[in-house]
Formats: sequence, structure tokens, C-alpha cells
Amino acid sequence: LFYWCVWEKVSSAVCFVVVNLVTFSWQKTEMRTKRNQKLSLCSKLCFAIGGAPKEVAASATAFFLQIYLLDVAQINAFQASMVLFIGKAWGAVNDPIVGFFITKSRWTKIGRLMPWMVGCTPFLVVSYIYLWFVPPFISGRFIWYLGFYCLYQTLITCFHVPYSALTMFLSTDQKERDSATAYRMTMEVLGTLVGAAIQGQIVASAHTLKHCSTHNTSASYLGNSTGKEVYMIAAGVIGGVFVICTLVMFMGVKERDGQTSYIYMTEKQIPFYKGFILVMRHGPYLTLTAAFLFITVAIQLVQSNFVLFCTYAADLRDQFHNIVLTILVSAVISIPLWQWFLQRFGKKTAAFCGITWIMPFTLMLVFIPNVVVAYIVAVSSGLSVAASLLLPWSMLPDVVDDFRLANPDSKGHEAIFYSFYVFFTKFAAGISLGVSTLCLEFAGYDTGACKQPAPVVYTLKLLIGGAPVVFIVTGLMILLFYPISEDIRLRNKVCLEELR
Repeated sequence: LFYWCVWEKVSSAVCFVVVNLVTFSWQKTEMRTKRNQKLSLCSKLCFAIGGAPKEVAASATAFFLQIYLLDVAQINAFQASMVLFIGKAWGAVNDPIVGFFITKSRWTKIGRLMPWMVGCTPFLVVSYIYLWFVPPFISGRFIWYLGFYCLYQTLITCFHVPYSALTMFLSTDQKERDSATAYRMTMEVLGTLVGAAIQGQIVASAHTLKHCSTHNTSASYLGNSTGKEVYMIAAGVIGGVFVICTLVMFMGVKERDGQTSYIYMTEKQIPFYKGFILVMRHGPYLTLTAAFLFITVAIQLVQSNFVLFCTYAADLRDQFHNIVLTILVSAVISIPLWQWFLQRFGKKTAAFCGITWIMPFTLMLVFIPNVVVAYIVAVSSGLSVAASLLLPWSMLPDVVDDFRLANPDSKGHEAIFYSFYVFFTKFAAGISLGVSTLCLEFAGYDTGACKQPAPVVYTLKLLIGGAPVVFIVTGLMILLFYPISEDIRLRNKVCLEELR
């Protein structure tokens, strides 16, 4: 462009030269602005790494907290059910509360969202470690675990809500934000895998048959120092991962001020309660949420009771950590498969194919509990777990688009769709955890025993096989009434583009 300007100086009039120089200056400024908006690979990776530890801890608690409370902490099944239910419900309630306080936060030297994440991390790590610590007293253990689980849920919400909102403060370029989100989702899936791997491989020694060889089958064999120590080691490792990943995000991500102001200038906001009423009256949203609420409960039942089932009902206590790892590896690998499938055959078809896949295989494990079948079931279950995680987040934007066409004068409602979907699914997961553990109490669960009575074994089989099938079938029957087909989705997309 410089040589071109020199040539123009020689061959053109002075006025033309001035015009070109002004044009050059404007283009240079525009390129500088775009360069400032573009995120580097390092920034995207650091942002994605910041989201991994939350999934690492979530995976560890989802698979192992229930058996830890029952067999290592040795609180009774009723108390464990209360800890799991109240903790999950408390976490669900905290989401909108923390979101409200974050919106009232002021800008600081390190940003508006970053202080929340950096500030709560040390307390979050401490609460997580104490969640896996067995106090020396017995009578107050229920209060101990309930308090620290609720505290952990509060602090993880204080970390995750601002982290999710940080995407909008990375860049004004939509493509850059989408790219950063893709990195984030990839790292979170890997975090789920790493969490189960770390926890499973470290604590596996606490659940092997060697602890039963010198004890009576009704003895509290996991109440020994070995079981307590390995869980504390695993908690310390995951706590260290949390600190390191948060530091990487803090050092590598720059939160930009005022990056989303144009959104609120272009769309008139409506009061929260009016938006909530409109969203709750939108049929496709209610159908999708109800369907995946039942499906989420089914997956949660399998996930939370799988280790107990392998230990006491299938005689696979020496293999459960590897089986859990197989489930998550299968889920990670199959996500691109389901992404291709839903693009090729449609999201509703993908939901039916992906979710129904788990039903015959879990029933097979219940009736044929051996190692070979267990690994086959693990691979197959991973496919359905991946579909249940991917599809609702892929279908929710279609519901939002349909709502925008039905209510063109209503703006700023997207957060309501996503936040209340998370609230309902979290609350349902808490109920399923509490009720399933309560069922074990009624069946006569013997805390810390090497072998459980027959009613407990039968209950575990129902929680792994029969109950999830009922919930999945119910959810899929509701999903039959989901009105947004591929034709409607494409039509809505065209109509929205015309409105823009």
C-alpha cells in the first residue's frame, strides 16, 4: 500500500493523494481495532483451562461422594440422602442469587468477574478438602458433611457463574467468543474424564476385597486409616489442580471492560418477572425441559449408584474404577459422533437414538453381572451419557429462536431460559440422589460392611436397571410432543435472518 501511495503521488493530483492518505489511515485504525478484538491461542487455552477444575471436582463427587459418605465417613443412609439432596438443592438456589450479586459488582483493576473467581478459589479448595475429611467425632458427622457440602456448593457457584459470564468480556467479536467457548467445552469434557480418573485410581485400594479378608462381613472395614487417607490424597490432588488452573486463567486471560454494552443498547430489557412468565408459558421450552429433566434423573441414578452396584451387587469392586473411566472415555470420543449425527438426521432423532441406547445394556448388566458385560455396558453407556449432555444444550438455542419469533417485542430473555433449565435439572438431580440413598436406608444398608443384605442388592439393581428405564421412557414420551422439527428449525432460522 505504501508503494501504491508513492506511485499515486507521482501520477495523481494532490487532492487525490490526500484522499488516499486518509483512507489508508482509516484502514490502519480498523485493522488495529480488529487485532485488539482477536483472541490469541494462548488466551483461549488459558480461558478453557480455567473451566476444567470445576468439572474435575464435579466428576469426582458425582461418582464417589455417595459411597464415601456411606462406607468411609460411615453416616447412615438417611443422613447421606439428606446431605446429597440438601446440598444439591442449595446449589440450585444459589445460581440466581450469585448471578444477582455479580451484576451489582463494580469494575476493579483486574476486572469485574475475575475477583470473584480468584477470591473464592482458596476457600473453595479448603471446603472441598474438608468435604473428604473424616472428623474424629461420630455424633456430629452429619452436620459436618452437610455444612461443608453446602459451603462447597455455594463457593463453586461463586466460581462457575462469573466464569460462564466471562465469555462475553473476552472480545466483541462473536466468532472469537464462539471459538473460546469451543475450547472451553473441550477442556470441560476432558476435566470430567480427569476427575474420574484421579479419584478412581487413587481411592480404588479402599474398596478392594483385601480389606474384608481379616474382618467380619458386617464389620466397618472402610472405617480404617487407609480408606480415609486415600480419599484425602485424592482431594488434595484435585484441590491442587483447582489452584493451578485458576492461576493459569488469571495470568493468561484479560477481562475487557464495556465489551457487552452494545447488546443492552440495542435491545430493550423487560422486567425479570415478566420475562419469567413469558418463558414458562412457551410450550417448546416446557416440553424440552420436562423431557430432559426425567432423562437427567435417569442418568444421575446410574452415575451416583454405579460404584455401589459394582461393589455390592455385581462383585466388581476390583474393576469399578476402570469401568467408570471407560464410560467417560467412551463419552468423550462419541461427542463428535453425535455432533455429526444430529446435523445429518436432526436433533430430535439424535435424542431418541442416543438416549434409548443405554436401556438394554444397563438391564443386561443387572441380569448378567460379569466383567466382560460390564465393559460392554460401559462403552454403550458412554454413548448415551454424551448424547444426554450434548443434545439439550444444542436444542435450547432452537427454543430461544422459536420464542423470539413468537414474541418479537420481548428482548433480553435468553438468560432466563438457560438459568432455569440449570435450576430445574440441578434440583431434580438432588431429589434423585436423596431418594435413591433413602431407598438404601429402607432396604437395610449396613454402613461400611463388606457384604450387603439381599434387599440392598435388589434395590441397587432397581436403581441401576429398572428405575432409569422408567424415567428414560417417560422423558422420551414427553419429547414426542416437542414441536420443533428440523423443518421448523430451518424455517425459524430463515425468518430470524430476514428480521435482522
